[in-house]
Amino acid sequence: MRIRSVLPAIVLLTACPAPEPDEPAPLEVDGIVRPVADDVRWVAAIDNPYFPLPTGATWHYEAMSDEGLETDDVEVLAQTRVVNGVTATVVHDLVRLDGEIVEETWDWYAQDDEGSVWYLGEDTCEWEDGMCVVHAGAWEWGVDGALPGIIMPGDPQADGQPFFQEYYPGEAEDVGEVIGVGEAIEVPAGSFTDCVRTRDTSHLDPGLDEQKVYCPGVGNVLVLEPGVSVELLSHSGLLGP
Repeated sequence: MRIRSVLPAIVLLTACPAPEPDEPAPLEVDGIVRPVADDVRWVAAIDNPYFPLPTGATWHYEAMSDEGLETDDVEVLAQTRVVNGVTATVVHDLVRLDGEIVEETWDWYAQDDEGSVWYLGEDTCEWEDGMCVVHAGAWEWGVDGALPGIIMPGDPQADGQPFFQEYYPGEAEDVGEVIGVGEAIEVPAGSFTDCVRTRDTSHLDPGLDEQKVYCPGVGNVLVLEPGVSVELLSHSGLLGP
């Protein structure tokens, strides 16, 4: 089983047609809230303690799977991207299997004035034989009806309320829910306290079910997928231990 990027993944079900771009998206789908960004006030820095993205910060993750040693290197780039009029931070994510690149993504994030971090889209590349061969999975707020979601609330609470992390109707509808707060955890990168645990699922794919642990000053330190544990081994450019 190949680990996915520790950043949000997109689930493509091309057999399910999306609504026309000018058709208003519902504010709630099967009890799941769709965050609305229309009146959001954006800030320049992404400094949510559970999802900090200072320029130059890096994270290195590893996992053993039945396919081999899988690594994931994440870096906050100095460049930005304007997404639907919002200046977004660009995060580069590179997944390798036994040293060979298998997946590369550029994810776009922005933070509002209440501290919530929004996911605005991504560009993707799947690699084979040393070449980028597939770009499936790319999406962008404002293109073809795609809408942003929240990847980390400003004040995460285990309140039982799921929320869309992305909303590209019929194609990308990943859902997050905070299921634990105040947790302590130990991974190869260190020991952490006051951490937040989330559960990520997909409104389109019942088979997608993973948990992630985010800790203050560092962000994501652990991803638990069926049969695979992805752990943070090292990080740099952050305030955490």
